[in-house]
Amino acid sequence: MLDRTGMIFCSAGIVLATLACSIGFSLAALPPEKLQAAQTPTGPEALPDVEIPGFGKVSVLDLMGYYIDNPPAPASASTSAPAPQRFGGC
Repeated sequence: MLDRTGMIFCSAGIVLATLACSIGFSLAALPPEKLQAAQTPTGPEALPDVEIPGFGKVSVLDLMGYYIDNPPAPASASTSAPAPQRFGGC
């Protein structure tokens, strides 16, 4: 069984940890307006153009259209052979 000093130390530690967590959370949390804005989807028309090095500026709507017309190849359809597996033990 804990003596009086141990109980005071444990209780004070729990209280200080709870206080530090609540203060830290209130400082790190986003304001409700920003949180609501982050959860609202934005249309591709409203996003700024993307700068692609070596190509120039492209609108997000054009990029989405290109991605829909030309989807990436599935991983299983790759033509490269799997790397040979070697035993690397003793």
